[in-house]
Amino acid sequence: MTDLPQQTFDDAAAVLHSALTGDGEAVVGAFDAVVDRAGLSGAYGVAWCLAATMLGDAPAASGAALDFPGIDQAEYDTRWVARFVSAYANRDEPTGEALFGAAAADGLLPDCLLTLAGSTIATLRSRAG
Repeated sequence: MTDLPQQTFDDAAAVLHSALTGDGEAVVGAFDAVVDRAGLSGAYGVAWCLAATMLGDAPAASGAALDFPGIDQAEYDTRWVARFVSAYANRDEPTGEALFGAAAADGLLPDCLLTLAGSTIATLRSRAG
């Protein structure tokens, strides 16, 4: 996770700050600013950073299983977040990239990123309390 540029961490902090205040438009705006400056690959780096924030450093060995009863009935963005975070947990960047690209192609990437930011904040709050 430390091989990402400092700008990625700064962008992730801006996304999390907006999510913490409950400002969904600002979350999407922060991601849009990253895309304008660094393209989809920049936004992918921020999303990967958010997954790392949720889980901590991915374990050296992969093999984490997605345990989410009813995942196939969940909304697209919820399924996407579960699968994206699972890809991070398994150090499976090709799957993470494929999920990211599919959400972009489907026109649902902003919703997915907003849900990821909200899930990250919810995880941090549950750890704190």
